[in-house]
Amino acid sequence: MEQPQNAVVRKRICRALAVCWMVVIFAFSARNADLSTQDSMSIGILFGRLVVPSFAEMDAQMQVSFADLVDHPIRKLAHATEYAVLGFLLTGSYADRSKKRLLQAGVPIILGALYAVSDELHQLFVPGRSCELTDMLIDSSGVVAGTLAGLFLFMYWKGRKERKRSGVRKGSG
Repeated sequence: MEQPQNAVVRKRICRALAVCWMVVIFAFSARNADLSTQDSMSIGILFGRLVVPSFAEMDAQMQVSFADLVDHPIRKLAHATEYAVLGFLLTGSYADRSKKRLLQAGVPIILGALYAVSDELHQLFVPGRSCELTDMLIDSSGVVAGTLAGLFLFMYWKGRKERKRSGVRKGSG
C-alpha cells in the first residue's frame, strides 16, 4: 500500500529533526560537569525569578541556595523533556496506519531507549560526568511520553480529519 505524499514528507522531516535532536542531546552530554552545573544553576535562577515573587529581594547567596535546591528536579525534568521530544520525532519518522500499533509505538520507544543508554555510556568519558541508571529510566520514560503524544497527533488526529472528510462527502452526495 502506497503512503500519501504528506506522510512521506512528514517522515523525512521528522527523521532529519530526530537526528539533529540526537546531536543536540549528545552536545549537552559532552559538556563537562562544571559547565553542566552552570547551565542548570542559571536555569534555577531564572526559575526563581519567574515563580518566586520575592526572589529579586533575596541576597545573592539565598538566590544561589534556591537555585541549588531546584537543581536536581530541573535536571531530571530536562532529561525527560529532551527525550520526550526525541520520542515524538522518532514516532513522526516511523508511524503510519499501515503498521501494527505495537510496532508504531515499540520501534520509536526501543530506538529512543537505546539512544538514552548510549548517551549515558558516553558520559562515562566526559570529565566529572557519570553513567546513571536513573537517568536512563527517566530518559526512557520521556521517550514513552513523547511517543504516545506523537501517536496521538500523527495517528488519531489524522484519522479524525479523515473521518470528518469522509462524513462531509457522504452528507454532500
